[in-house]
Amino acid sequence: MARMRIRLDPWPVDIQGGQLTLKAFGGTLDDVETPRWAAIPARPIPERLKQVFVVDGKRRMESRIFIEDTHGQSGLGGFGAYVVGAVELCPHGTRQAELLAVKAQRLLAHAPNLLVEPAQLTPRNPHTGQLEYAPAPMQGHDPLAALNTLQQHMLSAEQRLSHELASRVPLDETDDREWLTALTIQDGTLRGQNLNGAVVGCVKTMETMYLPADRAGLLSDLKPGERTPILRMTYEGGQFTRLIWYVRLSEAAFYQHPMSGVMRLEMFAPDDTDFLPPIVRQVANLSGTLLTRLGSRAHKDPRAPQNLIPTAALEQAMNRSMGSADLVTRRIRAHIAATFGREAVA
Repeated sequence: MARMRIRLDPWPVDIQGGQLTLKAFGGTLDDVETPRWAAIPARPIPERLKQVFVVDGKRRMESRIFIEDTHGQSGLGGFGAYVVGAVELCPHGTRQAELLAVKAQRLLAHAPNLLVEPAQLTPRNPHTGQLEYAPAPMQGHDPLAALNTLQQHMLSAEQRLSHELASRVPLDETDDREWLTALTIQDGTLRGQNLNGAVVGCVKTMETMYLPADRAGLLSDLKPGERTPILRMTYEGGQFTRLIWYVRLSEAAFYQHPMSGVMRLEMFAPDDTDFLPPIVRQVANLSGTLLTRLGSRAHKDPRAPQNLIPTAALEQAMNRSMGSADLVTRRIRAHIAATFGREAVA
């Protein structure tokens, strides 16, 4: 008689949703690399790949506000900050990692049709720096519109940086086939439009099971560094298309779900449904070797191994760039008090 078995979701309970929620997928999947569904071993990182960039972004709402402009119009808004940055790595380990472009940007999100001027918060102590909030009109008037505006600005900046750093991906068979010399690893799923860079999205949380039941079993059988074949994934309704594959970063402990340590990778798909860009295959082939090196360790990071070591370092740098949330909030209150004749709330 079969016995009930319980296994653990590998991530801590305070991480919303956990790692393995596994909702059903309503889109379509097509083979583009091979019809043979079997593990593909990791391959060495080619010498011509000289740069790997890990890009991430972070945003923070600092104060929700109510605005009245000089024309008598009013609406909601918010002070917020976001930062996008990169870590440059040598994939061959011949030089130290370097932080790039980690600088906070600040927005004064406001209801549409309001006339809003930039807000400059000058500190009493000049060493703490001036905070400048650029006006950014929101889409809509609901309470989350300011946060959504901040999120969209962050994602756009992240998208631009990711593609600017990476090699160009050919769009079709007639396009010049550029060698993969610079690769960008982007934390999370790909967003926005394809800007034609060699950018791979690393999705560390499995919220949806994209594979059918007869293929999902391969994920549990993958060994560290191995990957699945590349698939063309089209979301329900045909709005988004991606090239995806799965790679295992580490073995699952006996008490964990057998898909623990597996990450989904994705790149933008060309319009030609039969064309697999050579660079995408190159990225897939080296992904297991590269990511097993960059994967975090459980005793240091509760989201190990999927939360890559460079990503964790970048998150710390981005937090420093935005500054103390408490101090920024006090400066916003002091600015409002000085500008509009109200005493700052202590």
